[in-house]
Amino acid sequence: MHTLVLGSASIRVRPRPVLVVAGLLVLAVLLGAVAMTLGDYPLPLSGVVDTLLGSGTRAQRFVVLELRAPRVVLALVVGATLGVAGAVFQSLARNSLASPDLLGFTTGAASGALVAIVVFGAGALGTATGAVVGTVVTAGVALALLGGATGGYRLVLVGIGLNAILIALNNFLILRSELSVAAAAQTWLVGDLNGRDWTTVVTVAVGLLVLGVPALAVSRRLDLLGMGDEAAGSIGVPVVSTRLVALVVGVVLVGFATAAVGPIAFVALAAPQLARRLTGTTGPGMVAAGVLGGVLLLAGDVLGQRLAAPAQYPAGTMTAAIGGLYLVWLLAREWRAGR
Repeated sequence: MHTLVLGSASIRVRPRPVLVVAGLLVLAVLLGAVAMTLGDYPLPLSGVVDTLLGSGTRAQRFVVLELRAPRVVLALVVGATLGVAGAVFQSLARNSLASPDLLGFTTGAASGALVAIVVFGAGALGTATGAVVGTVVTAGVALALLGGATGGYRLVLVGIGLNAILIALNNFLILRSELSVAAAAQTWLVGDLNGRDWTTVVTVAVGLLVLGVPALAVSRRLDLLGMGDEAAGSIGVPVVSTRLVALVVGVVLVGFATAAVGPIAFVALAAPQLARRLTGTTGPGMVAAGVLGGVLLLAGDVLGQRLAAPAQYPAGTMTAAIGGLYLVWLLAREWRAGR
């Protein structure tokens, strides 16, 4: 560990997490460059680089800057948003299975969007609004059932129960709707990055930047809560307010991400855990989890584009398939360890 001196203040810096984050950023750039060469209008990597630097033909500028670059940046931003949210929830519950996917918050966002689509015939903006509202309502119901206690296995158990109920609700809404409406709803539910523009990118990026500040602010406190509420409170950690802020931040992050591209499975579950293993840390690791979340979602999107080209699989389908295998491995590992 090294100490960085800034005037009268000093900051302790561990080299390994810094190197891991730097390596992940390089990997994100490389994956993004590869992603922008793919599609019905193939481009060499040199053509992508020239276009990004201001050269290239008019057709190349349109394809790269208006079609592919927003998709790449959106994958990184949404993945980062989910990674940070996953780190918040896992630290809050002190449980590696506590992710928005399994706690019902992602499904709650999907329920809100489905109500907007099926009941109100909403367009893109209404669907996004419904997703955010659905996440907030789900969080409110969870808090009511928990009686304000958000730690330990209670949050996980309540979340799993809510998730099952909301899945049934979503299936009911789709089955009771007209065929054309059901098709539109099902298309949104797969979680797809295709067809999004810079407006969507900016919206999610602003949400991540605004909510990232309180997430980083409570990161150290969440780490201290790992000692237990009584021990953390004895050294001055405001336990109740820390948990409340963390829950609100995590819920709104999930709402923003899901509203932008639909439900994306398992990124929020896997990114924080893999980040902790790579960095060798035990705390929330918000920055590393966010960067790794972006890399995971972008990698899933690239794989979905190339696996059966020229056909494409939505990013949400790919992350669900890969994440399901990861979850099976994680549960088997926990079982072998006797946890």
